[in-house]
Amino acid sequence: MNPQSKTVRFTMFALLYFTQGTILGYFASLNALYMLDNGLDMADVGIFSTIALIPFIIKILFGILSDRYNLLGLGHRKPYIFIGLLVQFACLIAVANINPGKSYWLYVAIAFLLQLGMAFYDTCTDGLALDITPESEKGTLQGFMVGGRSVGVIVAASVAGVIAQHLSWPAVFYFLAALTLIPIPFLFFIRELQRAPEMRFNWKAFNAFKNIKVLAVAAVGLIVFLVIVGANQIVNPSFDARLGIDLSTAGLITTVWGIGCVAGALAGGRVMDKLGNQKALWLSILLVIPAMGLLAATASKPMMWVVAVFFGVAYGLSQAIYFALAMKYTQPAIAASMYSILMAVTNVGQGIGLGLSGGLAKSAGYPVTFLVFGALMLLVIPFLPVIFGKRTAR
Repeated sequence: MNPQSKTVRFTMFALLYFTQGTILGYFASLNALYMLDNGLDMADVGIFSTIALIPFIIKILFGILSDRYNLLGLGHRKPYIFIGLLVQFACLIAVANINPGKSYWLYVAIAFLLQLGMAFYDTCTDGLALDITPESEKGTLQGFMVGGRSVGVIVAASVAGVIAQHLSWPAVFYFLAALTLIPIPFLFFIRELQRAPEMRFNWKAFNAFKNIKVLAVAAVGLIVFLVIVGANQIVNPSFDARLGIDLSTAGLITTVWGIGCVAGALAGGRVMDKLGNQKALWLSILLVIPAMGLLAATASKPMMWVVAVFFGVAYGLSQAIYFALAMKYTQPAIAASMYSILMAVTNVGQGIGLGLSGGLAKSAGYPVTFLVFGALMLLVIPFLPVIFGKRTAR
C-alpha cells in the first residue's frame, strides 16, 4: 500500500502525539497551579478549562475541512498539520508574556487558540495515519501514538514542573514551544497518497453511521473511556485519603503510571496486529477490571506503586486497542471526519466518567467507586457479538 519508510512514519506519528501530550500534561498537572499562583481561584480555572475544551468538541469541522480540501495543492493533511503546529508554537510564545492574573481573558483567548491549533493538527494527524498506514500496521501504530502522547505527559508533569520551580513559568512555555517544533522536519519526509476515487470526500459516506457495527464501536469507546478516565481522576485522591501521600509523591505516582501507559500502549498495538480485534478487546476488559479491583483494595504504599503501574498498563493498552479498532471502521472518503466523530464519542464518555467518579467517590467512597467502574467495563461485552459476529464472539 505504501512504500515509505515504516520507521520514519512511526517516528513522525509518535512525535506528533508526543508534542500533543506535553500540552495535555501541562493542562492536567500545572496550569491550575500557575493560575492560582497568579491570584486566580478555582472558579476561574473551571471557566478556563471549559472554554479550552471547545476546540475538541468542534474538531469534526477540521476533519471535514481536511477530507474535502487540498490546501493550495500541497495536500489534504500535511499543510494543515503544519499550520496547527505553528499556531500552537506561536501561542506558547505569546502566553509566556501574559500574566493571567492581570489579563485573564487574554490568557483564556490565547489558550483557546492554542487548543484550536492542537485539535487541528490532531485531527489531521489521525487522517494522515488512516490514509497511509497499511491495515496490518494500524494496531502497532496506535501503540506508538498513544505511547508518544504518554511520554509527552510524563515530560510535562516532571521536567516542566522542575523548570517552573527552579527557573520561571515563562521558561515552561518556551520549553513547550521548543518541543512543539520537533515533529516538523519529519513532515518533509512523508508523502501523502494520491487520493483514489474511494478516498475522495463524499457526503454520502456519512451513511456509515447507520451501520450497527459502527454504532457498536462508538458505544464501546464511550464505555471504555468512561471507565478508565473516570477512574484515573480519583487515583491520587484515593491514595491520599487512605495512605496520606504528599504532592511530590502524587507527581511520582503520575510518572510511574505514565510509564505503565507507554508499555501498555506499545503492547496493545502489537496484540491488536498479532491476535486480532476481538481478542485484543477481551484483553482490555480482562486487564481493566482487575485494575479496578486492585485500586479498590490498595492498603499500603508498596502496593500503591505496583497498582499504579498495572493501571497504567491497562489504561495505555485499552486506549491503543480502541483507537486502532476505530481506525478500522472509518470510511476512506471521510477518514478524518469519521474518526473525529468516534473520538468525540469517547470525549462524551470521559465527561460522564469524570462526573460520575467524582460524585460517587464523595457519596460512597473510593473503593466502592472503583468496584462500580470495574462492573461498568462489563457493559462492553454485549457489543462484541454485534461488532464481530456471534460465532467469533463466543
